[in-house]
Amino acid sequence: MTDTALHASSEPDSAPRPRFWHDLSFWGLLPSWLLMGFALILPIAIIAAVSVATRGAHGGFAWDFNLAGYRQILWNEGWTGELEFTPQYLLIIARTFLLAGATTLICLAFAVPVAYFISRQPPGRKAILVYLVTLPFWVSMILRVYAWMIILGKDGTLPKALEFLGFPAGMSFMFNDGATLTAMVYTYMPLMVLPVFASIEKLDGTLIEASHDLYGNRWVTLRRVILPLTAPGIVAGAILVFVPSLGAVLEPSLMGGGKEMMMGTLIQLQFGGGRNWPFGAAIAMALMALVMLFLVFTALRAARREAAQ
Repeated sequence: MTDTALHASSEPDSAPRPRFWHDLSFWGLLPSWLLMGFALILPIAIIAAVSVATRGAHGGFAWDFNLAGYRQILWNEGWTGELEFTPQYLLIIARTFLLAGATTLICLAFAVPVAYFISRQPPGRKAILVYLVTLPFWVSMILRVYAWMIILGKDGTLPKALEFLGFPAGMSFMFNDGATLTAMVYTYMPLMVLPVFASIEKLDGTLIEASHDLYGNRWVTLRRVILPLTAPGIVAGAILVFVPSLGAVLEPSLMGGGKEMMMGTLIQLQFGGGRNWPFGAAIAMALMALVMLFLVFTALRAARREAAQ
């Protein structure tokens, strides 16, 4: 290669880049951007605008800037016009996060052994078991929740079985946080099993054998080998379960009987019978902000873990 050719090859490409509207990739992705804008960004913008609007006299809202919806989450206007601190909505938020966290932990406790068992099966049996895990998604969520109402309700399957074993008759396990938690765990369990299974399936089996060769028992192998190497699947499953659990509506409404509300049922009530759209939109925006903080915290923690490795 001559000096002239070497010099020419070492020079950076000085040709101007085409403007983005001349780039074919821009026009190829334009339908996706438009769909995302209309299906995601526009509804969020509308809810954000309604959250700072004024409540209408007979429902609905008026386009007048007002932060009363956000203020109502913590304070309520008393008889004298002064603001009084009301913790009732904070209790609903705390109950929502408590039930969502408990749902995530229970799903994780069941998903890890189930996913590990499926991943160690022959290919044919593995496909059947994965199909059985996804089978509940083929049935409407309302039917699944009503099935649990039949199982746990008065004169249901579980009370009748306990009555046969000598327990008092007429028992009911419905309309409490336990029934709500049971339905939520059943509803979101596949969302935890599938990501964990995908992560465990990629795990090198020789690492588990090496752990046993080094006299590591099952607990040590699980804690030192399996869980750290399958952490991405566990984190993905936790997000897929925790985030939808925060906005659950059917489970607390049907299984909880509406006695102990969650944020999803509170939002539904404000847009329905409460006819306070700005307050419902403010709760929805507060819930979305909390979810975004959780996702950012999870992403930063994962980034730090990768940097440490």
